Amino acid sequence: MLLIPTVVFFVLRVIPGDPAVVIAGFDAPPEVVESLRAKLGTNRPPLVQYEEWILSVAQLDFGSSLISNEPVLKLILDRFPLTLSLAVSGMLCALLIAIPLGVMSAVRRWTLWDYGGMLFSQIGISLPSFWLGIILLLIFAVKYPLFPLFGGDSPWHLVLPSLALGINRGAVLLRLVRTAMIEELGKEYIITARSKGLPEMVVRYRHALRNALLPVLTIAGIQFGYMLGGAIVLEQVFSLPGLGRLILSAVFQRDFPVIQGGTLFIAAVFSLVNFLVDLLYSLVNPRIRVG
Repeated sequence: MLLIPTVVFFVLRVIPGDPAVVIAGFDAPPEVVESLRAKLGTNRPPLVQYEEWILSVAQLDFGSSLISNEPVLKLILDRFPLTLSLAVSGMLCALLIAIPLGVMSAVRRWTLWDYGGMLFSQIGISLPSFWLGIILLLIFAVKYPLFPLFGGDSPWHLVLPSLALGINRGAVLLRLVRTAMIEELGKEYIITARSKGLPEMVVRYRHALRNALLPVLTIAGIQFGYMLGGAIVLEQVFSLPGLGRLILSAVFQRDFPVIQGGTLFIAAVFSLVNFLVDLLYSLVNPRIRVG
């Protein structure tokens, strides 16, 4: 959480050159540039600027947008619920694809089910989510207008982007579920459970799948974190007014406070998600306890 915004803070002040000149334009009058330097605080040493920014962030003051003059934290909190809804629905879609197909591929190894699951996984991994989103828009919003084309005012607006996001992430998780299930089904406790006469459904889903979900849960948590910050292009494709689109617009408009605040917020959420995944281990596997 500290490293990422620190890197972004100094990169924004080194790579583009003078931020005031970049924002105002290279042909702007000197007095306008100097006024903007005073507003940004870039007329002071970088370490002093960084110290003041960190102290402000500690008080939940991310500054104000250079474009709209609204508080950065308010802009982020207004946009985040839509991004969170997209990430949750996309992850649910990914899990609904990965777990059933992954388990079926593992228990029916080297059959048509397995080959079909692996083919779907290969295609899903190879297709970028933004390209898949465009294809879904062309088919289900333009040619067959079953879903709205743009916007984020209703749950129907999230169906197509959730599918585009979920198919791509689900293809990755499918392979992991299959591998983990094959490994668990070959262990001695599974042989013991079968020798006791337990039904095959109980052996597969109550014993093997529960243990196989541990590595899947880890990757799913990381994928969910990426969805919160990595759906930037997808939000742009579907014109969703989410956090990713806010940061992308801030990059184009050179709105440095929004870029800094947005990256810090995503880093915080990503860290929180991974921490919650660690806590969920004890629910999936009772042998793991949180002290």
